[in-house]
Amino acid sequence: MLNMTPYPNSNLASTARLIKPQQTAQPLSNKSFEDWRKYIYDNCGILFQENKKYLLESRLQKRVSHLGFTSFDEYFDHVRFSTAGRDEKKYLYEAITINETFFFRNQPQLDALVTTILPPIIQAKEKFGKSKIRIWSAASSSGEEAYSVAISIIDLLKPKFPNLEIEIVGTDISNAVVETAKKGIYKDYSTRNTSGYYLKKYFRKVDGGLEIDPNIKKLVTFKVMNLYDDISMKSMMNFDVIFCANVLIYFDAQSKIKVIANLYNSLNKSGFLFIGYSETLHNISKAFKLVSFPKTIGYQKE
Repeated sequence: MLNMTPYPNSNLASTARLIKPQQTAQPLSNKSFEDWRKYIYDNCGILFQENKKYLLESRLQKRVSHLGFTSFDEYFDHVRFSTAGRDEKKYLYEAITINETFFFRNQPQLDALVTTILPPIIQAKEKFGKSKIRIWSAASSSGEEAYSVAISIIDLLKPKFPNLEIEIVGTDISNAVVETAKKGIYKDYSTRNTSGYYLKKYFRKVDGGLEIDPNIKKLVTFKVMNLYDDISMKSMMNFDVIFCANVLIYFDAQSKIKVIANLYNSLNKSGFLFIGYSETLHNISKAFKLVSFPKTIGYQKE
């Protein structure tokens, strides 16, 4: 049985210091796996299926070893009960999610955004003396998607709409990738799908890689956010377009319904939602209208 009694903070900290770091913990037991998968699901909606025990174990192992614990149960108590557990949650979320992306990863969606979706939205806003569009990259990882959106709009739409104001928000559950996004410095791997024209115009060489142009960087605000947190989601309102790619794959049906309903509420009327290539809203939400674009699809709020 898992000991659910909180550890005294000083004893727990001493235990972590005394144990030799980077050792391999005892294998994840079936009971511990069930405790972990329920805790993760309750806190962020990510569901590890019953046949993914090995996957969860491998992702937790790095943190267990880093903190010097000898068991996954010990780490579980640390996350739940210690004063450091609140801070540790951000490392836990980083461990259980995958953050693999690059610039202009989904070019058809960007093409649809700047050629079809935004022009009529901008024109409608200008009739009422407004000029700001708001876009949310809801799983921004290290920022490549959000910056790709900013570059596309600045390069292709700003010349046509000189009074256009742009507000782009990038969020992710991982603190580490959000900090990377804020710095805006990337390796060649991240820019492998970026045209030479964009590389020359919107990047500059620095120690460590390529840095986003400051004029692009200032258009995007990044912050840590859990899409499964209802309170946080209520602060994300009045967006014209939301990108939320490769997030639904982590959720079960119930969690998908909850997250998509929250995203729906975050959109302006007639706003658009883009999700990943392998994802669908079928059997998740009937509140959106499916809209076809060249080589991609989007979902419009009705």
